[in-house]
Amino acid sequence: MVFISKVYTKTGDKGMTRLASGDEVCKDDLRIDTYGTVDELNSLCGMVRTLSEENSKLKKLAEELKVVQNRLFDLGSDLSTPIEGRWENMRLINEADITEVEKWLDKANEDLQPLKSFTLPGGSQINAYLHLCRTVCRRAERLCVTLIREQDVNPCTLKYLNRLSDYFFVWSRAVAVILDHPEYLWER
Repeated sequence: MVFISKVYTKTGDKGMTRLASGDEVCKDDLRIDTYGTVDELNSLCGMVRTLSEENSKLKKLAEELKVVQNRLFDLGSDLSTPIEGRWENMRLINEADITEVEKWLDKANEDLQPLKSFTLPGGSQINAYLHLCRTVCRRAERLCVTLIREQDVNPCTLKYLNRLSDYFFVWSRAVAVILDHPEYLWER
């Protein structure tokens, strides 16, 4: 259970913050940057989820994004907690989460034509936001790679982010088909 009685602590006034373990670190610490980027991605997912909930043709995407947002919160919690600071029954991203995204990816990709060029964001607002999710997810993935070189991190975290960026790409294409919007292709 989470209980938040006071939002501000004033520790950030001097550029410091606390990890979930209680350790104090600078706000520009790589671990903070990594889970902060995951938080940014979660916010973008919220935008896409809201847009998809407004269209009955995108109900499946909205349902999946609800799960993704919860898993991203779990992933951020994991990243904000050094391994030695984990608590009993802490929810960690695992292989089952990765498999779930793969199944969604495969299903969304079923009716898509093979690409003959790279796609450009656009064609619809939701397509562009899905591409934004993809690029922020890739940034989170790059930061996670760097963090893994320096500290112990749940190996499923990187795999999940890698799969998720593919998920956003495939859904950007699927949304274009479902909504009968153009798919912009790169012109050489």
